[in-house]
Amino acid sequence: MTFPRTLWRAFISSIAIGLPGLAAANTLTVQITADIRSSQPGINRDAGTDSVMLNVVEGLVAAGEKGEIRPMLAKSWSISPDGRTYTFTLREGVKFHNGETMTADDVVFSLQKLIGHPEFSCKTFFDGSRDAKVESIAASGPDTVVITLDRPDAMLLNYMAQSQCGSTGIVHRASFNDDGSWKAPIATGPFTFGEWKRGEGLTLRKFADYSITGDKPDGYGGRKDVLVDAVKYVVVPDTATAVAGLRSGALDVLPYLPPGEAAKLKDDKAFTVVAAPHGGLVTMLFQTGDPLMSNIAMRRAVIAALDTPQIVDAVTYGLGVPNNSLVASGSFYHTAAQDKGYLHDPAAVPALLKAAGYKGEKINILTNRRSAINYDTAVIAQAMLQSAGINADIEVLEWASQLDRFNSGKYQIMAFNYSNRTDPALAYQTVVGSKAKKANAIWDDQEVSALVNTALQEADPARRQAIFDDLHARFLDQVPLVMLANGLDVGVSGPKVKGYRTWQGFARFWGVERSE
Repeated sequence: MTFPRTLWRAFISSIAIGLPGLAAANTLTVQITADIRSSQPGINRDAGTDSVMLNVVEGLVAAGEKGEIRPMLAKSWSISPDGRTYTFTLREGVKFHNGETMTADDVVFSLQKLIGHPEFSCKTFFDGSRDAKVESIAASGPDTVVITLDRPDAMLLNYMAQSQCGSTGIVHRASFNDDGSWKAPIATGPFTFGEWKRGEGLTLRKFADYSITGDKPDGYGGRKDVLVDAVKYVVVPDTATAVAGLRSGALDVLPYLPPGEAAKLKDDKAFTVVAAPHGGLVTMLFQTGDPLMSNIAMRRAVIAALDTPQIVDAVTYGLGVPNNSLVASGSFYHTAAQDKGYLHDPAAVPALLKAAGYKGEKINILTNRRSAINYDTAVIAQAMLQSAGINADIEVLEWASQLDRFNSGKYQIMAFNYSNRTDPALAYQTVVGSKAKKANAIWDDQEVSALVNTALQEADPARRQAIFDDLHARFLDQVPLVMLANGLDVGVSGPKVKGYRTWQGFARFWGVERSE
């Protein structure tokens, strides 16, 4: 259902009435642009759903601040010498939201139920169609869980921690109805799942018996101190209405605000603008199968003509961080080697164009208006290319049409964003592959594919670092695409809120205070 803006403004005004049984001072009111799709982790989900539900559910492991795998419900784990058996030792005394203590049998039940679900969004991570197959999940004592694979898979823990997998969140069997259908999450996280009015919003409540671990927050691991009684999410699709709600005090946090809107609030001391890059990729893709763009000198000419830091600064209103590496700027694998980037050198463009045999042919840049960053990137890049003697043109498509062109490989240059990848190997895997087998593959190089596959199976951090450094050097040399920056999440909190910050595209509400 779509409401006129005036009705949304009236709706925002009604938010301030509060929730029954809750002191307004201890309730954070948060905008979401659309309702959650489901309350079941990893099932019928999208990024907005994940952001809400990961305040409720937890897995055996979690992604740390820089993408490291951290303990969560498991306090430790070991891997057998052959890489096929993972043994997890559970934390003692962890409570579910219904007051029952978590056991190994509960974990086995939950993981089997999730991984066996036909609609599990990460099913291919665990069923052998992509990597190793989970052969068995079993308890070998009250606090020990053993996962056995059909072959070694160094990425298992990373897959388990992925947000789109719901962090393979552990839920109590009472989360299901007697017929096995889903009821509601009874999990272990710092918030419990409260009232859900579909299409309007939902409430999460502080879990008084939450089992705290760690000494500081660390991604989705670490310490999770809840400093409010509840978080009330309200569906407000319209940005202008949400900003009006923030200014009036009806809303406390806008987790996802376009950079241009956030820039308008940046200098107002009443509000706190929080901007942080995540593991997504903001790019301009080259179709290296195109007659023009297949020529490496042509691609290098485009790179030399583009001032990528200036593009990033402009499209993010000064909030973004340039990064020419597929290894995210916040990753612990992003070292000095990854800081090496493109050289903006307009003087070199004519010689490169001559080497490419370029005769002034039109080069088409595809973009869309759904993403302001994509559209603005295309406009600025077009101007830079034209000033360097490259006949660049822009074609603006509806997002669905652009996605079709991406998937079919029918373009020359495309402004395109990839969603968050917490591990560099997954980021490389997203763009590397055989165009003959996958039309949306970008970087088609057998040696590179072999390196990526090795990184996916390598557990040793030092050896993985060497692979990522090698891949980055090849990436800069071959220029299969323009890597501009990592994805940017911009949120704004009101004057009554303290401690809110975003991480990897998600809104975490532990460690956040609200006062009158």
